[in-house]
Amino acid sequence: MDPSHILKDKVVLVVDDEPDVLDTVADILDTCLITKARDFETARQYLMSFTYDIVIFDIMGVNGFELLKMAVKRGFPAVMLTAYALTPQALEKSIRLGAVSFLPKEKMSELDDYLADIVLTGSKPRWGRLFEKLGDLFSKRFGADWKERNKFFKEFEETLKMKEKDHG
Repeated sequence: MDPSHILKDKVVLVVDDEPDVLDTVADILDTCLITKARDFETARQYLMSFTYDIVIFDIMGVNGFELLKMAVKRGFPAVMLTAYALTPQALEKSIRLGAVSFLPKEKMSELDDYLADIVLTGSKPRWGRLFEKLGDLFSKRFGADWKERNKFFKEFEETLKMKEKDHG
């Protein structure tokens, strides 16, 4: 799978208060048509005025969860990209609010692969695949038993396994 081919000409909104993150994402997604926003209000105006194939939100600094709600309401697949809010609570909230993926900024260099996967699945969430790929990182950050300690993730994982079984 060549991510640059799959993502070619996709219209992407990237929202982060750090200009270097916006530039890095634009470099990684160089075959996409990128719109950048550094604050909540600018992002809100873009979300309400244009159509996007994918939107990418930082959580901290730009009120990413409020933007996520707006994006979901408009039907845009949303990816949360975060460094400081890399917590089980932020992950759970992202899932509950309708994000299709959640990526730590330290994995930003792989963003094109994650987005290509989302495009290939018709913009449906790929949480099982994300947990496979990032499970070790999440366990290092959150503790080895992070899913067992949180009822939401235990139930969510059971649901994912049942869906895979039904579709597998």
